[in-house]
Amino acid sequence: MSNQSLNQIEKRAAFSLAGVFAFRMLGLFMLMPVLAIYSDSFEDVSPLWIGLAIGAYGLTQALLQIPMGWLSDKYGRKPIIIGGLVVFAVGSVIAATAESIYWVTAGRALQGMGAIASALLALASDLSRDEQRPKVMAVIGMCIGLSFAVAMLVGPMVAASFGIAGVFWLTAILALVGILIVLFVVPNAVHKAPKGDTVASLSDIKNLIKHPQLLRLDLGVLMLHLTLTTLFVVLPAKLIDDGLDAQSHWQIYIPVLILAFVLMAPMMIVAIKKQKEKQVFLGAIAMLSISTFLLIWLSHSLWGIALAMTLYFIAFNFLEATMPALVSRISPATQKGSAMGVFSSGQFLGAFLGGVLGGYLAQNYETQSVFAAAAGIGVIWLVIAWRMQVPPRSKALSFVTELDKPQHAQTLADKLVTLPGVLEATVVSEENRAYLKVDESKFDLNQAKQILYPA
Repeated sequence: MSNQSLNQIEKRAAFSLAGVFAFRMLGLFMLMPVLAIYSDSFEDVSPLWIGLAIGAYGLTQALLQIPMGWLSDKYGRKPIIIGGLVVFAVGSVIAATAESIYWVTAGRALQGMGAIASALLALASDLSRDEQRPKVMAVIGMCIGLSFAVAMLVGPMVAASFGIAGVFWLTAILALVGILIVLFVVPNAVHKAPKGDTVASLSDIKNLIKHPQLLRLDLGVLMLHLTLTTLFVVLPAKLIDDGLDAQSHWQIYIPVLILAFVLMAPMMIVAIKKQKEKQVFLGAIAMLSISTFLLIWLSHSLWGIALAMTLYFIAFNFLEATMPALVSRISPATQKGSAMGVFSSGQFLGAFLGGVLGGYLAQNYETQSVFAAAAGIGVIWLVIAWRMQVPPRSKALSFVTELDKPQHAQTLADKLVTLPGVLEATVVSEENRAYLKVDESKFDLNQAKQILYPA
């Protein structure tokens, strides 16, 4: 099997784990376009509590994402993933049987406690070779994006036929399907990927939070998901006010998402092929802010909402796809898992804060104030990101080392970093492993092997 393609285990791992991710995220996303519309059936409902119910899962996800990764490193990936899916299913059942908005919120918070994203990504790393790991992660990322589009279609249809309870029951069923996939389809890992690729370390986290470039991205993903959740507190009800009944909302969502995905492609091409990554990145943030500003004036018509949301999701899709790659490139070679753990926590915290902000503004002010707040957040993000530095495109590699003594680690790292194309070299004696970040156009693998494994 060529090293340029996925082998059978990697293909099976990529698509099965992507399926688990997609089923779980589908259950979370389906609520966003429908809760504000069908919440009248609950006791004590208010816009603020609608926002809390939408965003509650984000708070528990943010708090537990890293601890669940640690547990998976200690007790095994699959037991933690299955346990998380069970918790997620129980939370779905609680929300499905709830009669008050308080219990819906409690169920959503319990759903978030099944925080398995870090364990899933760690298992994906365990089941893939260094050079093929980005492809496996790309498959997972695409399926998560697809699940959002499907949720925009399926959520309103299920809610129209079975109410909010039906959405939560379907979510519970999808969690159980995910458990079956983990048990019978996902391969068993025969080795663990290097810790730097998977689980977050507490000592690393403290350093990464202080890293100015990573902090910009962590705050950025927080603001990105803050705006998304904020908008969906009020957007579904606004579509109804403009004359589109709830079960027909997919007629807006699906064309918008498809068109946004297609129009995102030229931005990716310009950013990568023309080496304009920073300019396009900043332009996408500006587009995000402009689109939400437009909602203030265009939300009185369906066509206006469709135009503004198309611009929004072009920017959203580009930023969502670009930022994890930037985190991987910027983070030290031995701390990728920690960097992604902090990044993911910021993402989920943004979802929670967006629900709180959107609910508060919707309860106390006009709908336009929600759109104005989302636009303002985009402006703040643009200011924060303005001085970001885009690193050269690189590839992360790791090698098993053969060290006679622990003190030889620094000597080996010093030799490796002098090779053409090596941007960073770290040797961790406790793991017997060397981590490299390399410029593939200049790096010669054979030269590295001559240093690592002398005859």
